[in-house]
Amino acid sequence: MDHPVIHDTKRHRFVLELDGGRALVTYRLFEGGIAFLHTEVPSAFEGRGIAAQLANHVLEYAKEHQLKVKPYCPYIKSYIDRHPEYQSISLFHTPTAE
Repeated sequence: MDHPVIHDTKRHRFVLELDGGRALVTYRLFEGGIAFLHTEVPSAFEGRGIAAQLANHVLEYAKEHQLKVKPYCPYIKSYIDRHPEYQSISLFHTPTAE
């Protein structure tokens, strides 16, 4: 089930409110891009695709806003590893032929 993701610009994070918890991705902006720092999902919600939904959302946000990505967060980096369509916007990846 997809949950709405809220962009909290004051706290530099994308938040997904869950019944009994909150999942989030923190970031910082840099000239021409966005660095994803940390993904957090409450343990009660692990294994439900919440982190993947967040990763997809933040990477789509970067694409839509023509931002280059620095995936410092290990989860976001591994998500990009598995989804070549985002490698062209990542400064830590070499795009593969699609």
